[in-house]
Amino acid sequence: MDSPPRRVHSGSRRDDAARLAVLRAADDLLVEHGFSALTIEAIARRAGVSKQTIYRWWPSKVEVLLDTLIADSVKQLPVPDKATADSIRAYLRAFGRFLTREDAGKVLLALLAQAQHDPATAANLQQRYLGPRRALERELLTRAVDAGEVTLKLSADATLDALIGPIVYCALTGAPIPRALVDTLTETLLNA
Repeated sequence: MDSPPRRVHSGSRRDDAARLAVLRAADDLLVEHGFSALTIEAIARRAGVSKQTIYRWWPSKVEVLLDTLIADSVKQLPVPDKATADSIRAYLRAFGRFLTREDAGKVLLALLAQAQHDPATAANLQQRYLGPRRALERELLTRAVDAGEVTLKLSADATLDALIGPIVYCALTGAPIPRALVDTLTETLLNA
């Protein structure tokens, strides 16, 4: 006698539409009201899901924002495949636009600010976003050096800090990010 087919347990499997609604709601609410006013309750209300749904998938608003940042960065700020001085310069310009014009850039800036006084946020941001992105950026520089496109005066990590740091500083302080800043940084630090 055949046994009845086993029922697949869906348990805490994420509904993709609900997941996207939560990420979009968190993104929008952060931009509208800022990090401190962002709550799981508000995200749930805007996304049309229960708080329990959010807490089942994410332990905190920081984790929701990290998932938002990771998903948006893949689409809006990919690290270039082509390893040239021009592609690196274009990536840095795109990074500046990402920080100043995109909601996901605002998420990154909010998480960086929160990380300054919350060690758990700092650790999660480093592990889930900054570390993996830095590895991709380091690989880009290494490929450009190996191809003879650029030579570095500093180590790859120090070069990335010197290239990215001023852009982040401008965005954090609300200052514009002049095209000439990115051009000068790349010309000075990359020896194309």
